[in-house]
Amino acid sequence: MRYIQTVKYLDGLNDAQKRAVLAKDGPISVLAGAGSGKTRVLTTRIYHLVREGVPADQILAVTFTNKAAREMRARVRSLLGAEEAAPRSGAANDNPSSTNHPLPFVATFHGLGRELLEKYGKVIGIPRFFSVYDRDDSEKAIAVALKALDVETKELSPRAVLGRISRAKGEGMRASEFYEKHARTGFGGRIVAEVWLRYEKALAAEKALDFDDLIALPVRLLQEHADVRALAQDRWRYMHVDEYQDTSVLQSRLTNLLVGKHKNLFVVGDIDQCVYTWRNATIENLLKFDATYPDAQMIILERNYRSTKNLVDAANSVIEKNKNRKEKHSTTEQAAGEPITVHMARSAEDEARWIALKIRELIKKGIKPEEVAILFRTNFQSRALEEGLLRAGVPYKLLGTHFFSRKEVKDTLAWIRLAMEPSREVDKLRAAASPPRGIGKVTLGKLAAGQRSLLRAGELSKVEQFELVITELSQAAAFLTPSAFVRLVIEKSGMRRALFEEGSAEDRERFENVEEIASVAARHDHIPGKEGIAAFLAESALAGDQDEMDQGEKTGVTLMTVHAAKGLEFNTVFVSGMEEGLFPHQGMGNEKDRDEEEERRLFYVAMTRAKERLFLTLARIRKIYGIDTAAEPSSFLADIDSALMLYDETENHDIFF
Repeated sequence: MRYIQTVKYLDGLNDAQKRAVLAKDGPISVLAGAGSGKTRVLTTRIYHLVREGVPADQILAVTFTNKAAREMRARVRSLLGAEEAAPRSGAANDNPSSTNHPLPFVATFHGLGRELLEKYGKVIGIPRFFSVYDRDDSEKAIAVALKALDVETKELSPRAVLGRISRAKGEGMRASEFYEKHARTGFGGRIVAEVWLRYEKALAAEKALDFDDLIALPVRLLQEHADVRALAQDRWRYMHVDEYQDTSVLQSRLTNLLVGKHKNLFVVGDIDQCVYTWRNATIENLLKFDATYPDAQMIILERNYRSTKNLVDAANSVIEKNKNRKEKHSTTEQAAGEPITVHMARSAEDEARWIALKIRELIKKGIKPEEVAILFRTNFQSRALEEGLLRAGVPYKLLGTHFFSRKEVKDTLAWIRLAMEPSREVDKLRAAASPPRGIGKVTLGKLAAGQRSLLRAGELSKVEQFELVITELSQAAAFLTPSAFVRLVIEKSGMRRALFEEGSAEDRERFENVEEIASVAARHDHIPGKEGIAAFLAESALAGDQDEMDQGEKTGVTLMTVHAAKGLEFNTVFVSGMEEGLFPHQGMGNEKDRDEEEERRLFYVAMTRAKERLFLTLARIRKIYGIDTAAEPSSFLADIDSALMLYDETENHDIFF
């Protein structure tokens, strides 16, 4: 293989990057460490293929998010548009920036699936123009199917049914196959099977598909129709997949079907950053790539261009504890930089204050707020962090939904307000629907209009049960402490059952946000009864107003979960909640929700977001469900060489008060 040293687009690439860019034919896997320039390699390789005479419209590139696809598409177009006017073998047009110049197809997996179905789906009965149901549309359709089967949503929620259908579709199963397998396996399996059949009919009637169909149906199309498969394989002779470690079994199957006889598959990924197995990603696709394609080349990008040497060495020491990985050791030519600062605060609130103070100091030294990120393992942690930044006057933006704006938090607060004042119609409407208990707007409208006598027996029974719960809560509010009252609301309302006991992994994380409400309420436990609960509600309302005011703020420190931070980078990163059971997460007490190696990969992702500074913080005491709970330092801290860390024991707990 020869290097084209004189070509400008190869300038600045290291040897491994050049090998990846210049590798043309056959299957190729690129193991790309954090900060190793993988996106540049991928887009430059696409450009190189065009330079080598591959028609641009025979090149396919797939990634996971619309944002990533837009950025990749823009980079590829920029490279093609910036090409010098030198002749290019096989090129149909010497002006690649012209509007009629063919371009590579760059999309998400779902975008690729839609393209395949629009182009070739007629052979499996897919209309040329179809709509796509979002999750809310799907849940509504499933709710209709449940109602038709006389199944109460409190017995089986549309969300839970959709989750089970989605998992089955992700395994390549059809509704008819699921029915044959589960129709006689008990109430839950039978109902899901029957609902799925009705759901499929509803989709067909609307000429619609759901998001899972956009992967499952193209796989079926290509598997069952060799002529279509050949057309698709000839259309795209060179396929690229970014973030290959995050592909599911079905996405990998779709990839393999498209690659087919040409075998020109170029995948880029990092096993050490596989953190989405709860979304059906499987690390095995990348781990076993050379078994699937025995003649594959493997190229490892180990040089980190992002972080200082101390940060790179620390991240290596953490991730190398994992056993289920490909050997890869990141290096850097950057200076050693600052040591990692570790701080243990007395409480979550003190931790937030300490972080806010440090950020104020950094801003005074010239660091822009936009160059700072605060990462957390679970959403409920954002509440204390937001509060600390607000009180310190540090501008921030929360990636995601502000704590008091989250649906599950609003639902719980509606229940609490309703217990304090049962005549609140708006809260009654929200509480009746969350969790669902078969009481609709029409029924509540009759009650509000004084038409109780018009209710059918079934409606009246549900209303009376609902009102009984409200009465019990209202009576309990007179003597319980605010945190104990919130815990009772969570139990009596059915929140625990709906989100924790019967919910998905995402629902259980939402339940942690609900539990955090009890921790906020505990601040007012010195005032028992309704007076203390009223004080808590007033505080929550104020926090909610502040959140809304901040919605328009586009600059400032970024708060987000570690999962959301994947793919981003910042000058300075704070990782909060470095406590055993929180990070690594204990999985809400459910062992199947905990994967020690994935948690370590997630910590590796958090560490490698930082360019120059990394702060790891934790609390000695953290309120869990409103109760003070002693915390142990995360076991991950012991994985880092102590020579790379500096312990800051400054308290600063009274700095803002």
